[in-house]
Amino acid sequence: MKILVIIIFAIAVFAAVFLHIVSKKQPADLIIINANIYTVDAENSKAEAVAVRGSRLIAVGTSQDIQKQYTSQNVIDADGKTIIPGMIDSHAHVMGLGQSLSELNLYGTSSSQQIVEMLAARVLIAKPGEWIRGRGWDQNDWGNGTGQKPFPTAAMLDKVSPNNPVILNRIDGHAIWVNSKAMEIAKNSSDITIEVDGGIVQKDRFGNPTGVFVDNAESLIRKVVPEYSIEEKIELYRKAFKECLRFGLTGIHDMGIDRTDFDIYRSLAKTKELPLRIYALIGGNGEFLDAMLKSGPYVDVTNHFLSLRSIKLYLDGALGSRGAALIEPYSDEPENRGVITFSPDSIRVITEQALQRGFQVCVHAIGDRANKTALDEFEAASKKYPVQARNARLRIEHAQIIAPDDIPRFKQLNIIPSMQPTHATSDMYWAQARLGPERILGAYAWRFLLDDGNIIPAGSDFPVELPNPLNGFYAAITRQDKDGIPRTAHDVEKLFQLSAEHIRDTTLFDGGWFAPQKMKREEALRAFTMWGAYAEFLENEKGSIEGGKLADLVMLSKDIMTVEPKEILTTEVEMTIVGGKIRYKK
Repeated sequence: MKILVIIIFAIAVFAAVFLHIVSKKQPADLIIINANIYTVDAENSKAEAVAVRGSRLIAVGTSQDIQKQYTSQNVIDADGKTIIPGMIDSHAHVMGLGQSLSELNLYGTSSSQQIVEMLAARVLIAKPGEWIRGRGWDQNDWGNGTGQKPFPTAAMLDKVSPNNPVILNRIDGHAIWVNSKAMEIAKNSSDITIEVDGGIVQKDRFGNPTGVFVDNAESLIRKVVPEYSIEEKIELYRKAFKECLRFGLTGIHDMGIDRTDFDIYRSLAKTKELPLRIYALIGGNGEFLDAMLKSGPYVDVTNHFLSLRSIKLYLDGALGSRGAALIEPYSDEPENRGVITFSPDSIRVITEQALQRGFQVCVHAIGDRANKTALDEFEAASKKYPVQARNARLRIEHAQIIAPDDIPRFKQLNIIPSMQPTHATSDMYWAQARLGPERILGAYAWRFLLDDGNIIPAGSDFPVELPNPLNGFYAAITRQDKDGIPRTAHDVEKLFQLSAEHIRDTTLFDGGWFAPQKMKREEALRAFTMWGAYAEFLENEKGSIEGGKLADLVMLSKDIMTVEPKEILTTEVEMTIVGGKIRYKK
């Protein structure tokens, strides 16, 4: 009996001690243990576990420490899987992605005939007179048996769609291909043969439009294309959100929205239907910009799901359609230097207004002439308002081709080069033909910019490229395509149709296209996380896995920091967490 009393007493003491220990544990809404965590903090430290309360991380450390200090009914054992901060696409078009998921998706097509066949199938299910839309064609991927790659024509589309108007966006969004029915409708409201400032109408030898309208000339057709309804837009946004979360994107810099888009975003944010974080930019000048300059920036300081404090301006076109503004003519089209699509003086004036009202300005500049102009106008505005410019984080979007003298100016002027790594590996097959052997050295020059002390927020420019940020991570560290090309200068000479005299230094292609410009893995990870957060003024809220920050996390099937590069392309997102909530699970 005495022994029994002792046993009962011992059990009671143990229970009391256990309850005391448990009661000292802090509650958490979510705990993740046994993970391989890259925190992307200042020291690039690693961890094994995190605890989340509400929308924020409350602790980061070892599995043992987290389990000692916190308790939760929702514990995830990562079983060694890799976790990184939620990825941020610093240059994308959300509505464009939604459209690409709903319209004719021409991405990856290899000939105009393939597109005509796809259009024929869509015509069969289209209503009479209904506009047929699509995106993703790229004449650089076609050829015609002679090595030349001319623009397509309306006549090709007319064969299968004589009665339904057709508008097909080029992959970069800087040209449209339309059929004769579309041009016929547009003719009823204006002359579509006129010269458009900052645009090009492709014409035949008789001066008739052939069906391709470049940059600002697109407006001749677009003004007669019906707008999507608000309900249709909301559905397109939801499709895009779902796709982004599937690829581990927790934040998007949406490059150019209008008032309707902003109203939709605000409505979705208010009803808590925004599943990821949107940093939106006002698209160009006009009434919406004027109204926002008067009212001031819109920033959700509580939940950080929606901000509108930046302005997107277009200064030139794209390299693929020869609209990028170059200092010297195109090497493969000597009479063409590209187009300036917006007044340089207007860039300066709008930047001055933005600096006074607390807005950031982001200027699309691809060609070296456009980049020089953007730097000049930013510099002039900053000299007029030096205090406001100090933390304005002015950005040049793409910064794709930079003259040697202008590369140091990014750091000198504190201008952020916002770049898209997959553009380099998509364009590399024909970029040197456009630019020649000397000018190409300033193209996609990540290492030059990084070594000067710049950061490079990375994006995809989706739907120009696919929305998977791991494609960009791979491109940044390899400067190769999915097949590992180029490995040597021989690959470049053979596949990129360049003669030996155009390859001045064969070592530039040892293990990648202009391989010395590669990013390190740590840099590429920061480019898609912390640097993106900095570019939207939220580096203290997200971009790394640290206590107190927003609980935006991505679990990956492989360790992208250690696996062979090609394995990055087969790495899948296992889970996407935004603000402590699981928004996607494989």
